Amino acid sequence: MDYALTICSKTGLSHRGISATISLLDQGATIPFISRYRKEATGGFDEVQIFNISQLYDSLRELDRRKQTVIETISAQNAMTAEMMAQIDAITEANELEDLYLPFKPKRRTRAAIARENGLEPLAKIIMAQNSQDLRKTGSRFINENVRSADEALKGAQDIIAEWVSENARNRNLLRNRYNREAIIESSVVKGKETEGEKYRSYFNWSEPLKRCSSHRYLAMRRGQAEGILKVTIKIDDDKAVERLCGNIIRKECTPESHALITEAVTDSYKRLLRPAMENEAAAEARRQADSMAISAFADNVEQLLMAPPLRGKRVMAIDPGYRTGCKIVCLDKQGFLLHNDIIFPTPPTNDRTGAARRVSNIVEVYKIDAIALGNGTASRETEEFLKSIRFPRNVEVYVVSENGASIYSASKVARDEFPDYDVTVRGAVSIGRRLIDPLSELVKIDPKSIGVGQYQHDVDQVLLKRSLDNTVTNCVNRVGVNVNTASSQLLAYVSGIGPALADNIISYRHENGDFKRRSDLKKVPRLGDKAYEQAAGFLRIPDGENPLDNTSVHPESYHIVSQMAKDLGCTVSELVSNKDLIGRIDLNRYISDTVGLPTLTDIVKELEKPGHDPRKKAEVLEFDPNVKSIEDLHEGMILKGIVNNLADFGAFVDIGIKQNGLIHVSQVSDSRVKSPRDVLHIHQHVTVKVLEVDLNRKRIALTMKGLK
Repeated sequence: MDYALTICSKTGLSHRGISATISLLDQGATIPFISRYRKEATGGFDEVQIFNISQLYDSLRELDRRKQTVIETISAQNAMTAEMMAQIDAITEANELEDLYLPFKPKRRTRAAIARENGLEPLAKIIMAQNSQDLRKTGSRFINENVRSADEALKGAQDIIAEWVSENARNRNLLRNRYNREAIIESSVVKGKETEGEKYRSYFNWSEPLKRCSSHRYLAMRRGQAEGILKVTIKIDDDKAVERLCGNIIRKECTPESHALITEAVTDSYKRLLRPAMENEAAAEARRQADSMAISAFADNVEQLLMAPPLRGKRVMAIDPGYRTGCKIVCLDKQGFLLHNDIIFPTPPTNDRTGAARRVSNIVEVYKIDAIALGNGTASRETEEFLKSIRFPRNVEVYVVSENGASIYSASKVARDEFPDYDVTVRGAVSIGRRLIDPLSELVKIDPKSIGVGQYQHDVDQVLLKRSLDNTVTNCVNRVGVNVNTASSQLLAYVSGIGPALADNIISYRHENGDFKRRSDLKKVPRLGDKAYEQAAGFLRIPDGENPLDNTSVHPESYHIVSQMAKDLGCTVSELVSNKDLIGRIDLNRYISDTVGLPTLTDIVKELEKPGHDPRKKAEVLEFDPNVKSIEDLHEGMILKGIVNNLADFGAFVDIGIKQNGLIHVSQVSDSRVKSPRDVLHIHQHVTVKVLEVDLNRKRIALTMKGLK
C-alpha cells in the first residue's frame, strides 16, 4: 500500500509533505520536532496535521497486518485468486476487508453449516438459479437420515441462502449506506427506573436521525444504557431494507416458487444476521465519531487550561480555604519552592477574623508576598471577602484558582516525593499556588482527565484519549519551552525525545553536577544519545548560560547560521540577540541552502528578536460580585462577571464565584448564531453574563451573553 497516497486522499494534504512526515516518523522524530524544525521537508505542516498523519499511518499499517492474516487464512483454504489478491491490496478501509473476508472466516456451527453437513448446498444453488418449477419435488430428492421431508430440505437450503446473503459484500454495503443515510437512534427509559434515572429524563422518550445526533447526546444515551436506565436502539425501515435486498438478488424471470423461498430467506437473513451486524456496526461507527469529537473537544480544553497565563517572577501565598478545618496557607518563592506553611480560621465556625488578619498581614510582610492564589472550593467566597478586608502593608492582588485535581496531586507519589515531611493539606495548597505561578509546569503532574475540563472523558475510548491528551500536553510543553535547570521530571518527560527515564537521568545529573551551563552538556547525561539530543535540544532553555542562543528556540544545528549572520554584520552573537536594528539588516536570502529555507530562517529571526518568548498571555484578576455567595443569592436578570472554566458542544460552564457553575447554552453564547461555544469563547476567558433561570432544587443556573457586550 502507498501510505502517503492513501493519506493524501483522506486529508487533502500534499503527497510530498506526507511522504516526508512518514519518513521522519520512521526515523524516530517527534511531532513537535517535525513541526518546528523540519518545515522545509513537510511544507510547513503544524502539530495537528502531523498528529493526524501519524494516526492514519498507524491505522493503515494495522490494516496491512490484518490483510496479511486474511490472506493467510484464505490461502490455507486454497481459495485465493489473483483477482481477490488485487482486491485486498486495493482496500483502504477495515470494514471493506472484513466484508471480503467474511465468507472465509472460521465459523462456529451455524444453521447453514448444519445444512451443508446434511448435503443441502446443491439444493440452495438450485433455488438461487431461480428457474425451478417444482421445488418441493426437487427438495424431496435431498431427504436422508438427517433430513426427513422436502419442507425440511427447503428450510435447510434457505438457511444456506440466508448466510450467502449476509456474507455478500454488496448486500452489506447496501445496508451500511442505508444506515449511514437513514438510521434513527431511539432511547426510552427502562420500566421502573424513572426516579433513579432522573438526570436522563431528556432521553426517556427520545428519537432523532443518527447522523444528526451530537457527540454529547450520543454519549449521554450510551452512558444511560450502561447504567441500566435507558434502552437505546438504532433502526432503519425494515420493510424497505428487505425490499431493496430482494431487488439486488431476485431476477425478473424468477419463478413464483423460487421468488417466495428466496424472499423468505432474505427476510430471515436480514432480521437474524444482517440487521444485528449492521446495527452493531452503525453503533460502533457512531461511537467512534462521538469519541473522536469528545476527545478532540477535551484535548482542546486541556490545551487552553495548560496554556493559561502564568504569573512569573512573583512571590505567592496560596490558600486552600475551608470551614471547620480552617484555611491552609503556604508561601512560595518566585520558582514555586515552599518557604512557609500555616493555618488560619477566619470562617465559621471559629470566625477568628481579627487573629487571622493579623497573621496573614504579617506573613505577607515577612515573605514579601506579591499575590495570593485562593482555591475556588468550599469557603472560597467567604475567604476572598476576608482577604479583601485586610489592609496589606504592600500591594497584593488576589487570584481565584481552580482546585480541580489538587487533591489527586496531594495524595500522589509525585507529591509525596516532593514533600515527604508535609501532609496532603500542605501539598494541595502548594499545588494551588504553583498553578498561579506556572499552570503548565504544575498541571503536567496530574492526569489530564482529573483537571476538570472534560465531560465524558471516562466514557470514550481510553487508548485514543490517552494518545490525544499525551500529544496535547507534549505540544504545549514544547511550544512554551522548558528551563532545564528548574523543570521537574514530570515536565521534562514531555519534552520532545526525552520521556520519563531520561527525565530522571537529567534530574540526577543536575543534582550531582549543578546547573547546566550549555545545551551541549546534555550529551553528558547517561543514555541521552545523539538522537534524543537532536529531538530535545531546541525545546530546552538555559537562562544565563554561556551561549545566549541556549535560551532560545534556535536549534543547535542552526547555531552556525546565526554565527555567520553576526559575522556578516560585524558583531557578536550576544550583540545580535534582541538588537532590532542589527536584526533588521539581515538578508535572509544569503543563508538559504539545500537544507535550510525561508521557514527556518524566518523562525530564527523571530527568536533573535524575542529570545525565550513565552506564547502565553498575562494573568488577570477578576473580582466576583461580593453580594453573591451562594445560589440562593441569585435572581433572574442579574448581571455578573465570570470565568469560563469548561467548554462542551452544548455550551460553556462559567464560574461566577459560588459552588455551582452556571451554564451558557450554545444558543445563548452570542447574538448571532454560532455552531460551537468554541467559536467565541475559550477557557479562562473573563465574561459578563446575565442570569436567565435559577433551579434551586436541581442546583442549576442558566446564563446568557445575549445583549451584553
